[in-house]
Amino acid sequence: EVQLQASGGGLVQAGGSLRLSCAASGFTIDLYTIGWFRQAPGKEREGVSCISSGHGSTFYADSVKGRFTISRDNAKNTVYLQMNSLKPEDTAVYYCAATYGSTGYLIPAPTYNYWGQGTQVTVSS
Repeated sequence: EVQLQASGGGLVQAGGSLRLSCAASGFTIDLYTIGWFRQAPGKEREGVSCISSGHGSTFYADSVKGRFTISRDNAKNTVYLQMNSLKPEDTAVYYCAATYGSTGYLIPAPTYNYWGQGTQVTVSS
């Protein structure tokens, strides 16, 4: 059974950092593109970042470039999202998702086949 387990959210002050984890089971992450999305109350789900299978290229939304870093640990079958210099506008529920194959850009949500539950990130001003 394919499962994604997101964790690591919490409450942090503006300027602080958090690291989110997305632990996968039932499949091998290095064959899949793994993405992070977020959804704030009253807003549409937004693509934040993704890491491609194979070559491991990474892609970011303009709103997080230079602050967030996505990475993966194949041995642990886990993808991470390091979030630095957090801003109140980063407050949202963060989700990880997986789709088979590689990518050359930040792919949209409908492309993903598997989703984890969300983890809440709250950034106070």
